[in-house]
Amino acid sequence: MYTLYLGNKNYSSWSLRGWLAAKQSGAPFTEVMVALSGESQPNSANRAFSPTGRVPCLHDGENVVWDSLAIAEYLAERHRGMWSGDPVARAWARSVCAEMHSGFSSLRNEMPMCIRERVDVRPWSPGLQDDVARVIEIWNEGRRRFGQGGSHLCGAFSVADAFYAPVAFRFRTYGVVPDGAAGAFLEALLAHPFLREWEDAALKETAIIEADEPRLIYRERLAAKGKSSQ
Repeated sequence: MYTLYLGNKNYSSWSLRGWLAAKQSGAPFTEVMVALSGESQPNSANRAFSPTGRVPCLHDGENVVWDSLAIAEYLAERHRGMWSGDPVARAWARSVCAEMHSGFSSLRNEMPMCIRERVDVRPWSPGLQDDVARVIEIWNEGRRRFGQGGSHLCGAFSVADAFYAPVAFRFRTYGVVPDGAAGAFLEALLAHPFLREWEDAALKETAIIEADEPRLIYRERLAAKGKSSQ
């Protein structure tokens, strides 16, 4: 049985990706929860289970796989159906996963994942506007080119959806409502049983990480909005 080390479910977007890949594999796994600190440097004690001290981290016997994309690929090599069976769709899906994995810094920094929250932090920075527009472009392209036969990016739920699942939670938190196919995909992704299960667990958490709390990060902007609406 696999063991998967995860961070707080309300905040940890990378943990969500690794967890969704494990769920999609259909294999049994044990969760080990690791409290996040909100600090940029990981707790050195976490190196007992991960070479980087970060989550997620998958243990398969003596094999240790860290990093969410590596975990997804490791599981996909051992369990069928995690990527699209069509080679063109699969190449596209791998590309957009890699793009999410390495990019979208404004989206990560300015819209931290906080599942329980609902806030409007407009106006967005130019970088954030570009990141949001690019995500919507990807979602529309996936649905147009590969979405037949299902409601997800490549039809059936796949690793590609797992990698954009934290963005779905972010969009809901910060009031991003795409039109057309991207909007329908957002609704379908948030309604998926795996995301509902993760969300239910996240809402039961009581830990507060101030560095990831939108109402603390944007306290001045939200206060100004409140005054202007009176």
